[in-house]
Amino acid sequence: MNASDAVQAVRVEADVETSSDGYARRFSGSVGRWFLEVQSRVTSRILTALPEHSRILDVGGGHGQLVDAVLDGGHQLTIIGSDPRCGHRLTKWTEAGRLKFEIGNLLSLPYPDSTFDAALCFRLMPHVGEEWPRLISELCRVSARMVIIDYPSAESVNFLAERLFAIKKRVEGDTRPFRVFGRAEIDSAFRAAGFRISRREPQFLWPMALHRAHHSAFIGRMLEAPVRGLGITRALGSPVIAMAERA
Repeated sequence: MNASDAVQAVRVEADVETSSDGYARRFSGSVGRWFLEVQSRVTSRILTALPEHSRILDVGGGHGQLVDAVLDGGHQLTIIGSDPRCGHRLTKWTEAGRLKFEIGNLLSLPYPDSTFDAALCFRLMPHVGEEWPRLISELCRVSARMVIIDYPSAESVNFLAERLFAIKKRVEGDTRPFRVFGRAEIDSAFRAAGFRISRREPQFLWPMALHRAHHSAFIGRMLEAPVRGLGITRALGSPVIAMAERA
């Protein structure tokens, strides 16, 4: 396998999986819906910084988790996936003409510089291996104003990711190995692309696998509320939703 084939393999494996029905089932039930509610609420708050009808690109967004947050804000949405299969869960929106789904190389996006007002990328960063700085560079290149990503933080219980992976796999069943990121390396990658992180929103203190294990959004909220109120989640939470703006 040559270098270009290796990049192709990485990008296809990453977003084809997160666009599948099997992956969507990980967010079924009260806990899964709660996860998505938190993610959508934070993303919607960030998107209020953009004027209505902004052009937004969601890279690897075939999971459809951000569609409502974008469309409810009155924006124009394009989702790009690496394979036709990545559009499977978007049919109800594409057939209604509410968003565009396109296919291309996620690590070499087929758009001119600053085509979009903002670029989003969720559920992808931990699964593209050592190509993640290239992914950030491409997100910044095609965005005129803002990039929003999520990532598992090393400044959290994720620093035990390798040790806890076996437990996580028993709870979640189909989970994949993932990379965690330190604040400094994320900052550095964005600076290299001419952007700076201006906002971080950690979502949970306790591991998502723990919340999946107890099967109750009510218990999850009870566990998260006190540590969030004390500011512990902001310091040590994960995954982090980060907004970067053109410097």
